[in-house]
Amino acid sequence: MLVLVLTALLTWSVSLQLGQRRITQQDIDAAVLKTLETQELPSEYAKAYDAIRPSVVRVAGYIKRERLQALAKGKPGAAPAGKATPGAPGASGPKAPPSVDEDEGAQEGEVRLGVGTGVVIVDKGLILTNLHVVSGADRITVTFADGLEATASVVNVQPENDLAVLQAHKIPDDLFAATMKGTGELAPGDKVMAVGFPFGIGPSASGGVVSGLGRAFRSPEGGHSLRNLIQFDAAANPGNSGGPLVTMDGAVVGIVTAILNPTSARTFLGIGFAVPIENAASAVGVPPF
Repeated sequence: MLVLVLTALLTWSVSLQLGQRRITQQDIDAAVLKTLETQELPSEYAKAYDAIRPSVVRVAGYIKRERLQALAKGKPGAAPAGKATPGAPGASGPKAPPSVDEDEGAQEGEVRLGVGTGVVIVDKGLILTNLHVVSGADRITVTFADGLEATASVVNVQPENDLAVLQAHKIPDDLFAATMKGTGELAPGDKVMAVGFPFGIGPSASGGVVSGLGRAFRSPEGGHSLRNLIQFDAAANPGNSGGPLVTMDGAVVGIVTAILNPTSARTFLGIGFAVPIENAASAVGVPPF
C-alpha cells in the first residue's frame, strides 16, 4: 500500500514538472524590470559615500598659545622648524569659525588652529591632506571613521600643490585605504562628491559635477598659484580642505584644496578646486596612474 502511494505521488510530481512552462530570458528581464520599478535603490551619491566613508578622517591642528601670540606680534622664528606659518590658501584657515569652540580638543596652553579633512591612502596610516590645514601646528590629531583619535606627524609636503602627508601614530585594526583613480577620463559634467568636515561638522557629503579641468587659482591672501586643478561645484566650505573628491564609484580623483570667493566671507559660491590625485599620489611616492 505504501509503495502504491509513493508511486502515485512520484507520478503526480513528474506530471507537474512536465506541465510547467520553461523560464525564458524574457521572463527574467521582465522580473528584473519589475524589481527596478517597485524597489527604491540607493542613489549614486549614497553608494559613493558608503565606499569612501571608512577612509575619511577629521584633521585638527593645535598651536601653543604663547607661540600664537608671538606670531600675532610678528616675532621672527615663531614657526616650528620645517613648517609654514598659517595663512595658506584654501577652504580651511588658521582661525576656526565663531560657531565652533576654538579650544575643543586643545590641551592646556594650546589653541586650536582649525579643522580640516584627510583621506587614508595607505592602510598603515598614511593620510593625505592640505598643507595649509596643518601649517604652523605644534600638535596634529586625526579622528578615524570608527571614532579613534590619534596624534599624527607630517612626513612629507608638496608646497607647490598645497599637500601634506601625515602618519598617524595609532590606527584602527580594520583601517581601509581609499581607492584612487586617475583623471585621464574625467570630463566636465561628470558627477563628483566632496566629503569632509565643513565648519567642523561631519563627515558631510555634497554632490555636484566637474565644472572644468586644468584650472589655476591664486589665494586672495597673496599665496602662490596652484595649477592644473579640477574645478567642481559640489559645496565646499572651511573645513573641507584636504578631503577627497570622489567619482560615483567611490574612487578619489582629487583632494579638495580651495574655494573661489572674492568676498571676505570665505564661504562657497559655486566654484571649488581640487588637486588631481596624480599630483597627490606623487607626494607619497605612489606610481603615476
